[in-house]
Amino acid sequence: MKILIVEDEPELRELIQRSLEKERYVVETADNFNAALYKIEDYDYDCILLDIMLPGGSGLDILERLKSMNKRENVIIISAKDSLEDKIQGLDLGADDYLSKPFHLAELSARIKSVIRRHQHNGKLDIIQGNVRIEPDNFKVFVGNKELELNRKEYDILLYFINRPGRLINKSTLAESVWGDHIDQVDNFDFIYAQIKNLRKKLKEAGANIELKAVYGFGYKMIVE
Repeated sequence: MKILIVEDEPELRELIQRSLEKERYVVETADNFNAALYKIEDYDYDCILLDIMLPGGSGLDILERLKSMNKRENVIIISAKDSLEDKIQGLDLGADDYLSKPFHLAELSARIKSVIRRHQHNGKLDIIQGNVRIEPDNFKVFVGNKELELNRKEYDILLYFINRPGRLINKSTLAESVWGDHIDQVDNFDFIYAQIKNLRKKLKEAGANIELKAVYGFGYKMIVE
């Protein structure tokens, strides 16, 4: 899962980033309005943590921009501004939740999981495709009733595809989502081939009836056999 933190206060931004990275999220940051605008226009995120008061502009204008682009990122407003008007306006513009500063990191984590589960998993605690089941809250994968051991990136790749069954995913989109936005500067995607090769082998050996099918010259898509 990839998260964008839009927050101008360095200590808070870094604290949130470290906390979420410990929970195995891929985390990107922006410390002002223009940097945030660049990020949302060029990349996709599973959740955006958005401050309202930013150098160079308002977080509410970022929400307006997301809406005009028809992007469906989950957005949680994190702001010291706690007026009812701000909350209503933010929610009307498409925000999914509103958390007032100061807040506990445990509450922020719970809210992130809640909005992602609500939008991507239909509110369910686990995700099922074919005979494969993922428990996102504890990073476990099962084929049938047997747990499948995966490394972190293998797990991240599987989770990405299992949330998008049948969708054709190009290599650069997959790389950005699993490794972070800076990965668009690499010369090749050999590291993706290696991880997917290992993942496909483990799924096959475990008897999974889902497959990551290669589409020559483009990328991959997950199918249920």
